[in-house]
Amino acid sequence: MNPSKRTEIFSRLRAANPEPRGELEYRNPFELLVAVILSAQATDKSVNLATRELYATANTPAAILQLGTAGLEKYIKRIGLYRTKAKNILATCQLLLERHAGAVPASGEELVQLPGVGRKTASVVLNIAFGQPTIAVDTHIFRVSNRTGIAPGKDVLAVEKRLEKLVPDEFKLHAHHWLILHGRYVCKARKPDCPTCLINDLCEFKRKTKSK
Repeated sequence: MNPSKRTEIFSRLRAANPEPRGELEYRNPFELLVAVILSAQATDKSVNLATRELYATANTPAAILQLGTAGLEKYIKRIGLYRTKAKNILATCQLLLERHAGAVPASGEELVQLPGVGRKTASVVLNIAFGQPTIAVDTHIFRVSNRTGIAPGKDVLAVEKRLEKLVPDEFKLHAHHWLILHGRYVCKARKPDCPTCLINDLCEFKRKTKSK
């Protein structure tokens, strides 16, 4: 894909949604961090249902530690892998208190040292909570990047590196959200909704769907 076409794609996505937001509910960096840890292999809807109740009772590292394993699991048991996630969240809370005075660090290197926080989770937190122009590649972004030709790659890391290199700087802050939302609601996995797609004429996907 040539640079001018890529620029036009992001220009259209920006025009349609100038200030995109993720769908996880949070009020501060710590709430976002916990929500993103919980969201692995889970829907944002299920995470929001759990965290609304959890955060009404405990929304700081110290308060969640006081819940203990059984207390935390009670709130998140509707979410897949909840036992592992509870263990990771409690260990992360402990480290946040010990190393960062209870605050979420604004550094990728420090974030990935927290249990349950991988490269993708760290990128999401840095982008949303701290306004850093990171691009976390999930299944939606991986699919859209490859299908459209925006930044094809064989694996998640390859796509992330290509997006970081190829997305024009003016679009990098919101590129993560634009691509996720496009993949979630338009460029869907089983059947992309090509007839309603605002970048249909720019997309390089060979097997576009047609209107009925």
